[in-house]
Amino acid sequence: MNASYAGLIGALELAGHLHEPDWVVFDCRFDLANPDFGYEAYRAAHLPGAFYLDLDTDLSGPKTGTNGRHPLPDPAGLAARLAESGVTNQTQVVAYDDAGGMYAARLWWLLRWLGHHRSAVLDGGLQAWCRAAQPLDTALPEAHAATYTIALRPLRIEAAQVCALLGKEGMLLVDARSPDRFRGENEMLDPVGGHIPGAINRFFRDNLDESGCFKQPSVLREEFGGLLGHHLPQEVVHQCGSGVTACHNLLAMEIAGLTGSRLYAGSWSEWCADPQRPVARGAA
Repeated sequence: MNASYAGLIGALELAGHLHEPDWVVFDCRFDLANPDFGYEAYRAAHLPGAFYLDLDTDLSGPKTGTNGRHPLPDPAGLAARLAESGVTNQTQVVAYDDAGGMYAARLWWLLRWLGHHRSAVLDGGLQAWCRAAQPLDTALPEAHAATYTIALRPLRIEAAQVCALLGKEGMLLVDARSPDRFRGENEMLDPVGGHIPGAINRFFRDNLDESGCFKQPSVLREEFGGLLGHHLPQEVVHQCGSGVTACHNLLAMEIAGLTGSRLYAGSWSEWCADPQRPVARGAA
């Protein structure tokens, strides 16, 4: 097997492997305010050979009104969708977007959840690809169906488990939303403002440098180390508004070598749907 990437990949590194048969690239561009944006942008121009995956329909499951805005997709359905695009258990998958990895990290985490380790995010996304003077294409790739076998890993935590661990030493909740939304201010996406009691805030965009690429592993390790304090990475549970940007913090911790944290996929949008669950406001 050739080179394997399990976190980030640079634009020039990807360019060198782009047309290899055991590599598949997915365009994950999306806009929460305009759900049609991602596919329209993909049709206009994308990395050569890239397939498109939609946050709402491919990377999320059906909403019930109580399970959050982006519930996890059915694993078998996601595996079938990946296999339709030629992904096998040995495929190197690369995800990219134009939002600093905000949506690409969701696919990265989902693949790890399925048991797929050869998955990476294009560092700096579409902007880095263009800065490296790499080509774009408008042709839709031809799919070569494959077979994919799931080996689900215990990387998620349910709302009931979060409730049971509230206020206990064995869990540190890290909320990836912007500081104002964490405090309960300017909430535009969910019906209730605030955060889960005991959570601390790490805005996912703080993982990026001024160029839109992830900060160096040593910097991320120092920053997350300061947040975690005495907590082990395995005690960290990541959440956000709907389980999307939390994956960005999960990826950042993995880049930093702080492995083993989990995702509360329902996140705030699921949590606040039940009026019996407690709500905190203001700074942590």
